Amino acid sequence: MSGADERVAVLLVDDQPSRLLSYRAILGDLGLDLVEASSGRVALQRLMEREFAAVLLDVNMPDMDGFETATLIHSHPRYERTPIIFVTAVHVTDLDRLKGYELGAFDYVYVPVVPAILRSKVQVLAELHAQRKKLERLNRTLEQANAQLADANSTLQAQRARELQALNRTLEHANLELAEANAALEAENAERRRAEERLREADRRKNEFLATLSHELRNPLAAIANAVRYVEVATDDQAGREQARGIAARQLEHLTRLIDDLLDVSRITTGHIALRTERVGLGEVVERALETVGALAEARGQRLTVRIDEPTPAVEGDPVRLAQVVANLVGNAVKYGGEGGEIEIAAGRSAAEGGPCAFVAVRDRGIGIEAEMLPRVFDLFSQAPHARDERDASLGVGLALVRELVALHGGSVQASSAGPGAGAEFVVRLPLAAGEAAEAVQVTAPRLAGAAAPTAAAHPRRVLLVDDNRDAAESLAQILRLFGHETRQAYNGREALAAARSQRPDLVLLDIGMPDLSGYEVARLMRAEPSLAGTTLVALTGYGAEEDRRRSLAAGFDDHLVKPIDFEDLERILAAPGECAPARSAAA
Repeated sequence: MSGADERVAVLLVDDQPSRLLSYRAILGDLGLDLVEASSGRVALQRLMEREFAAVLLDVNMPDMDGFETATLIHSHPRYERTPIIFVTAVHVTDLDRLKGYELGAFDYVYVPVVPAILRSKVQVLAELHAQRKKLERLNRTLEQANAQLADANSTLQAQRARELQALNRTLEHANLELAEANAALEAENAERRRAEERLREADRRKNEFLATLSHELRNPLAAIANAVRYVEVATDDQAGREQARGIAARQLEHLTRLIDDLLDVSRITTGHIALRTERVGLGEVVERALETVGALAEARGQRLTVRIDEPTPAVEGDPVRLAQVVANLVGNAVKYGGEGGEIEIAAGRSAAEGGPCAFVAVRDRGIGIEAEMLPRVFDLFSQAPHARDERDASLGVGLALVRELVALHGGSVQASSAGPGAGAEFVVRLPLAAGEAAEAVQVTAPRLAGAAAPTAAAHPRRVLLVDDNRDAAESLAQILRLFGHETRQAYNGREALAAARSQRPDLVLLDIGMPDLSGYEVARLMRAEPSLAGTTLVALTGYGAEEDRRRSLAAGFDDHLVKPIDFEDLERILAAPGECAPARSAAA
């Protein structure tokens, strides 16, 4: 089409990366310089940087649709003749098509794109552009040659010295321009490298989130699956069945909270959340919040101290969302405050840069926050390295939700901590109201059909269950006991080591993500114990990627089970003669 040093450029504009990738696959072998833009604004920036033979433009984009983008492109004198091919996934009426042609559209392409049609349209425009540029260059060259010839014929002798001087000045100017162009190119390359680094960081955080989502969803699912299995087989143990139902209900509540937080963050970031504002006192807000999380604090032996200034300050806000803010902050303090701790909640008026404001402060004396973590505690999917207790599923969205909801109310939230072990304090500040100096959904556990009574195992085993999720450990232990296996539970890595040394189990089902020692560390320590040489170690985790399986085997595990457990896999391991598990394999 053209020399490799001056390829014809085509601008691809679409907010969907998968569609941009398909364009590249279709047009990749045409020898074109394919430049991508993820929105109309980015497309306009690209057009300011260089000239394009054609623009492949998606009609439906979130911030600026294709018609708006085309209007802005053709309003610029430099690009008023740039051909545009609209891409649309919906049926376009004759009126819309006429509108597109009035905006300078060259043609339409419909999704799913027919590769041959798209290639032919783009190739025609690229070839026309290349020929036009070639003709322009030839015309300029001819004009310059004619002017130079006429000048040379008229002033050849008299102007020779001055022409030489002018040539030298031209070369100097060209060198200066070249140096400036090189500097601009270096700056562009540096920005491109920074953009690539940002993309890699975004991709890394996406992968971390997906892995964490899988892990946090599988933990409560494991407990629910264990409880359901117990109810199925323990037909004569009514007390155990009721306990199993309780486990399933608690873990279902955890799952619901996870999904609600994710949905709320999504609604806020997409602008689909609406506040129902009214004048509300902070005392009422705090009271609503404690109705939600007070029982959780009481279950962990934590004492809540509440201090509300009188008269109680009022704010203009959504009572439900403000109570959600306080409940999330108190829930966070409960999670990281430790058993038997004290949590202080205060509300009142305080001074701020913009004048008096209302505030709510929540302080705990728990694990604290490291200095490098403080700036990121309100970032989406940001989590502390270890919680003291993992009975609450967490994706690192609670504090991000707090920040967004407070911002919607015109307020601010700040976190502070003296460091690890020193506790943390979160302070929400909200504008005072003028004149001032959810419907609960009850989830009922489904009734399960009866099942045949369990059959005792042919080879009863001594099994050690290690999981900091007590519901998951207890429910699985109940099932194993029904089949005649001797079970013992441990809820952290150090307890597991002590229990293994005293019990010398045949099989250890070992959770990976624990707060004190990880399952990998515990496995390595157990493999170093001569008395546990014959013990089979099975990783029990919410992480199921191939890399996670390889890491388990490298740490000394014999097998790798992903939560919730497939009981056929567990029965295979328990039923294996001699050693509990077959030869080591990455398969679960």
